[in-house]
Amino acid sequence: MKDEMKACAEPRDLRIRTMELVLRIIRIYAKLPKTTEAQVLGKQVLRAGTSVGANYREASRSRSKAEFVAKIGDCLKELDETDYWLELLAESIIPAKVKLTSLRNECNELLAIFTAISKKAKANAS
Repeated sequence: MKDEMKACAEPRDLRIRTMELVLRIIRIYAKLPKTTEAQVLGKQVLRAGTSVGANYREASRSRSKAEFVAKIGDCLKELDETDYWLELLAESIIPAKVKLTSLRNECNELLAIFTAISKKAKANAS
């Protein structure tokens, strides 16, 4: 029982979280109406959102601190852009807002995590 509680209290691996974010975005995109507006916004979310996981993987395999900091910065940029496009989708009421609220919350949690990682990495690189 203690091991189960400990496992629940530990943060999930960022590789898993970024992959789950991407998979959720793909599922949302697949459910969007086939209207031009929905598809344009959806493709922007898809492009930015799928970049997050790829950039995080590149950061985890970086060869230097500078490369790590740069890739984490790319993750932040793509997460912020993803949230922007999700906000536009939510405001345009293309998909149900309820579906996007938890996705935007995850995006914002990841933004906070990557911001903290970036700050720490920059401080350690100096």
